[in-house]
Amino acid sequence: MPDLSTTYLGLKLSSPLVPSASPLSKNIDNIKRMEDAGAAAVVLYSLFEEQINQESHELDHFLTHGSESFAESLSYFPESSEYHLTPDKYLDHIRKAKEAVNIPVIGSLNGVSTGGWIKYAKRIEEAGADALELNIYYLATDPFMPSSAIELAYFDLVKDVKRTVNIPVAVKLSPYFTNMAHMARRLDEAGADALVLFNRFYQPDIDLENLEIIPRATLSSSHAPQALRLPLTWIAILHGRIKADIALTSGVHSAEDALKGLMVGASVTMMASELILNGIQRVADIKADVIRWMEEHEYESVSQMRGSMSQKSVASPAAFERAHYMRAITMNEPVIPS
Repeated sequence: MPDLSTTYLGLKLSSPLVPSASPLSKNIDNIKRMEDAGAAAVVLYSLFEEQINQESHELDHFLTHGSESFAESLSYFPESSEYHLTPDKYLDHIRKAKEAVNIPVIGSLNGVSTGGWIKYAKRIEEAGADALELNIYYLATDPFMPSSAIELAYFDLVKDVKRTVNIPVAVKLSPYFTNMAHMARRLDEAGADALVLFNRFYQPDIDLENLEIIPRATLSSSHAPQALRLPLTWIAILHGRIKADIALTSGVHSAEDALKGLMVGASVTMMASELILNGIQRVADIKADVIRWMEEHEYESVSQMRGSMSQKSVASPAAFERAHYMRAITMNEPVIPS
């Protein structure tokens, strides 16, 4: 049987299949089921910066003071009660998860500032987490804030967290930077042990009848492969050019998706939407399909295929991408009916 083992964040994993952060991991029984189905590790649901920094009244200010806003726009903000979740419960959940399973448990912090909430990175480590995933999600809306200031905030945050903990730190980020390759290199230099590509940009909808903003947590779909292609592109570009491991997340629904991720250079392939939509048992199905494909194509190990379809050997990735863009456009000219 092919060797599915891989290394991620310095952790030796039995396979590259890892459930990513999602509400599924709020239940210890679900985490047990993930392990039983063949998950090599699990990333817990995120603890948000806003859930920790309750001593800051900035959120309540925006929720309760609308004198300079249209009343309808206040629905952009969640009710303050939604944030009254005690961080101690999250730490206790880590302890219970570690007691329940033998696979690595990766904690998750979602934030962007370098405030006192970073102390919880250390507390997550002390609770027993094997690693920490830092999900940096920030939508810049200030037209006077230059991109360099935003990028610097990311680098400083990673450095601060790395100074705080001894466990490995992965950074989950969006693709919306002027130069994603530069961001990856700088985060690598800041000490990130892995990059997770990419988090999803949640765009709200509008309820026209009630004049309310509706937050939509849109799941990826196997019928919309575009979600997978963006991280595949960047993993292929970055593989071999940074020291940090790279994890593929967003758009993984099948063995084919996972195999593509490995071939462009991912150390692990993460999934959440597929498990939410079709059940945790899908981990076992996908693992079996990966093994079957590797046997049929005579691959002996995951390490043998990793990066085989990356751009590591391409002298000019930018020119390479430009050439394939031109080829795709010219080869798919539409036929216009007369």
